[in-house]
Amino acid sequence: MILDDLMTIIEKRIKLLPSGSYVASVYKEGEDKILQKIGEEAIEVILSAKKRSKKRLIEEIADLFFMIMILMSMKGISYKEIFYELEKRQK
Repeated sequence: MILDDLMTIIEKRIKLLPSGSYVASVYKEGEDKILQKIGEEAIEVILSAKKRSKKRLIEEIADLFFMIMILMSMKGISYKEIFYELEKRQK
């Protein structure tokens, strides 16, 4: 799955709010809930990194990245804007 596909799925679920969708349920709870989840996932990334379990660390980074993508969609930010910002910092 590429980023475009994942972002399209997230945006569609935020727009349609289908029942049973994790994205829709978190979105309905609001920005504070999404920010809380990002904080929780960031802590889990740190804890996983300290335990040196590569598999678990990958899972936690994926969770954090997914929650950040939900926030990005909510705020109208594309991953291309993020990559552009990172590219600017290389100069």
